[in-house]
Amino acid sequence: MGLVMGTFSMQSNKQDRTYRKDKIDDDFEMSIVCHRPEGLDKLEAQSNFSKRELQVLYRGFKNECPSGVVNEDTFKQIYAQFFPHGDASSYAHYLFDAFDSAHSGSIKFEDFVMALSILLRGSVREKLMWTFNLYDINRDGYINKEEMTDIVRAIYDMMGKYTYPALKTDTPKQHVDAFFQKMDKNRDGVVTLDEFILSCQEDENIMRSLQLFENVI
Repeated sequence: MGLVMGTFSMQSNKQDRTYRKDKIDDDFEMSIVCHRPEGLDKLEAQSNFSKRELQVLYRGFKNECPSGVVNEDTFKQIYAQFFPHGDASSYAHYLFDAFDSAHSGSIKFEDFVMALSILLRGSVREKLMWTFNLYDINRDGYINKEEMTDIVRAIYDMMGKYTYPALKTDTPKQHVDAFFQKMDKNRDGVVTLDEFILSCQEDENIMRSLQLFENVI
């Protein structure tokens, strides 16, 4: 998965020389995996990526997931590589559920592309809706304090003991209380999608963070 964070070269001369070879390689790769992704034309129409970008993403996905699909255990193993000083399993579980929009128990290339399309190239509202869905663990349309506490603890576990400054035992509760103080506009104990989007749009730091990876690929 980490391969998608590489810089995508747009040098036209290099593309002209390698396009035909890459096209042959891509067709061959797609023919040998267990799950064959949808046609690139269809994915191009559905996502915010060009066909050429999709080819690069596919090669990276195939390198990490030769079978064409990734289950949760494999996803956790891949994700853990980026956080060697912590335990990323809990957060990876929630992230996997968000990527697995069909709740099939596996992530196909199409799932990966559509989620990445939103996170990297989607509108502000699309990105915030995806993030809300990540936090809404039980999918009831609300974020409650228990769900937010689970997410915050998972993030702290993922960052590990080397997090600076050192985390206190009551830090997750403080973080969740601050979240609800800001987001729960009507003080009913839960955060709705509209409350979440409105609060995020009012926060300059959150708005800037949503733009960080727009030109990654």
